[in-house]
Amino acid sequence: MGLAERRRAMGYSQEKLAHLLGVDRTTVGRWECGRVSPQPPQRRGLANALDLGLDELDCLLATPAVRVQETARCQTEESPTPGDSDEMMRRAFLRVLSVSGALAVLPVDEAEALREEAGQDAPADFDRMNGHLWQVYQLARSKRAVHPVIRDQLTTLNEALANGRGPTRPLLSAAADLFQLAGEVAFDGNRYAEAASSYALAASVGREADAYDLWACALVRHAYVEMSEGRHRQAVQLLGAAARLARRGDSALSTRQWVASVQAEAYAGLGDLTACERAMDQAETVRELGGDSANGGWLRFDGARLEEERGARYVQLGRFDLAEETLTRALTQTALAAGHSYRRRGAVLTDLAVIGVRRGEVEQVVAYGGEAVGLARATDSGYVVRRLQALRGELGSLGKDRQVVELGAEIAVLGMS
Repeated sequence: MGLAERRRAMGYSQEKLAHLLGVDRTTVGRWECGRVSPQPPQRRGLANALDLGLDELDCLLATPAVRVQETARCQTEESPTPGDSDEMMRRAFLRVLSVSGALAVLPVDEAEALREEAGQDAPADFDRMNGHLWQVYQLARSKRAVHPVIRDQLTTLNEALANGRGPTRPLLSAAADLFQLAGEVAFDGNRYAEAASSYALAASVGREADAYDLWACALVRHAYVEMSEGRHRQAVQLLGAAARLARRGDSALSTRQWVASVQAEAYAGLGDLTACERAMDQAETVRELGGDSANGGWLRFDGARLEEERGARYVQLGRFDLAEETLTRALTQTALAAGHSYRRRGAVLTDLAVIGVRRGEVEQVVAYGGEAVGLARATDSGYVVRRLQALRGELGSLGKDRQVVELGAEIAVLGMS
């Protein structure tokens, strides 16, 4: 049996297996054709999805069964269909980037000046729509529901850039804003490669627009991708660049404080308590800014999450006494009350369950972990699922307790949905 046959026997399409593993569909196709092999971090997830041991997976990958037939099938399955929204979005990204790059280097002549004068409302329209989309994204239980609307907005923006409807620089800023939102949707769905590409585009276009805060925020979001894959040192480098850009931006915005907050997470991942707390203290200075320091769109850092973020950093660093007190206090906030922010509440609950694991307190693990699983089901959030999968990796230390085993099984099912 080859890899493709095993996948079909387990009831997966290439797209579903790719979504489960956080890779592109074409990557699965290349594995099946034998063009490339899964990387070591991907092998364990692939083995779990196919209900195989690692040795069995290696044998399966080494099987040269019907390569000619498999290659023909791969070519068919890898070809994007007209209804493939992900592929359509990628094409829209490339079109917008190529057009915006050309517009950015063209000198402003009389014809363009006339277009700018005639189209002053176009950038404002995009700003309003982008702001609305960020609000919809924030409130939506299922983030992927925003995906088609973002694609349509990208198409409209591309037409505006191509036709010169409005001043170039504001339109480029609108593009950098929208690329970040597209990256957020991809990141929440565990599509890391697509998210990283979106953030890289946002940074590139933000640079062309001389929009330092937008540019910095794109690098911050890119750093989250690095940290999600355990590359904290690379994240520190990205965040260092973001900090330098933020210093050239608008001091009335909270960009600098958001950079510091994410730097704290990167330092915690490296085990550096001193640097982490120094960065968190810098993030706390957001309270000194006015109420307009966050725009609710590409920059949403207003200090409301500082309590839960500090608690999460203490969990990373193994300071469970400080972490539990901080996270429990965070749960009493209105924004984290039951029925409000599912994503944020799910993350805090998972951190509290991790503390229970480290202390061997089964009841705490089951109570907090069970509620987080319920929130993950309600939202289909890849972010909460990722946090729960990390929790599942630690449950083995509690032995064969029935409730813990059941919780682990529920988390495993979430990861395969």
